[in-house]
Amino acid sequence: MKPAEIQAVQAHLRRLLGSPNLMIRAAQTRNGPVEVLAGAETIGTVDRDAEDGEVAYHVTITVLAEDLPLQ
Repeated sequence: MKPAEIQAVQAHLRRLLGSPNLMIRAAQTRNGPVEVLAGAETIGTVDRDAEDGEVAYHVTITVLAEDLPLQ
């Protein structure tokens, strides 16, 4: 993803989720993942999908069972 795309998706997610601490970090390698962070913790990834002249961004958020409060 290009830097302008990352900034636009980050701004949209911050507004949508009401979290100014949310950050999207560019891939560290050419084909590496674009990461979604909450503070310093990586919580997911963003994938760009360009098909038939339309562009979509898919956000995947992972929640580990060990991070959930005990019931």
